[in-house]
Amino acid sequence: MNHLLHQWCTSDQDFTAYLTGLAVDDAPRLFAIAHEYGDREDGWIAAYGMAFAGHAEVVSTEGDFHTKSATPEAALTAFARFADADVKLHLLWLPGPRG
Repeated sequence: MNHLLHQWCTSDQDFTAYLTGLAVDDAPRLFAIAHEYGDREDGWIAAYGMAFAGHAEVVSTEGDFHTKSATPEAALTAFARFADADVKLHLLWLPGPRG
């Protein structure tokens, strides 16, 4: 631990607050990939993902597919390859963390 941090974090609570700040600052942005059937006739969430600074990680809601891509938009393109022709895909940005 660097010397200044050690001086500022004089208790477990201070250090926990420091780590929490790091976690919040570096937290990935959450998104979902949704399928639309017909013209707004039906839809479902196909996958959830985390957008990090340099890449995105995505897992299908069925749990049978996981991918890493450069961006969430690239992940959407990967999911589009497996979707039926009549399915429209949507990239949905989820609101920030609760709490």
